[in-house]
Amino acid sequence: MSQSRVGIAFDVHPVDAAVEPGSPRCLILGGVLFPGETPLRGHSDADVVAHAVAEAMLGAAGLGDLGSHFPDDDELWLGADSLALLAACAGLVGGEGYLLRNADCTLVAERPRIASARAGMMERLSLAARGPVHVKATRPEGLGSLGRGEGIACLAVALIEREEAGSAPLTATS
Repeated sequence: MSQSRVGIAFDVHPVDAAVEPGSPRCLILGGVLFPGETPLRGHSDADVVAHAVAEAMLGAAGLGDLGSHFPDDDELWLGADSLALLAACAGLVGGEGYLLRNADCTLVAERPRIASARAGMMERLSLAARGPVHVKATRPEGLGSLGRGEGIACLAVALIEREEAGSAPLTATS
């Protein structure tokens, strides 16, 4: 018999309006670079998709939040690769005996359109999270700060499962 737990998370970052056109920094979502798009502002690389998946996994395992493990006032995490943070969170969750069964996330943004990058995002996120991650997007249709393109948000849900004594071992494909 196994024990399943669910976590939910929300992350949002503002667009970094201070970035000059032609800057080498660009938007990163789900580990995929979006050249020509204004990056988000954050202590790490501000990948809202990776952050939301990591937070959902940590929450499901009862391990706090991303900030408690990677504080934004610690210079060690300045500019950190969010996929590496997600992988570290997957390691923490795995250390508690849990395996990601599924994560589902919804990106909320006027732009960029992610259709051509979605498969790459899911592949990178799934590898880092050690389990399947599904990505979809919706537009806020011009409503509020997200609709004005002032930021990007992501909601994520994660299902994790822990093996109980006497049951078959869990694998990433079980």
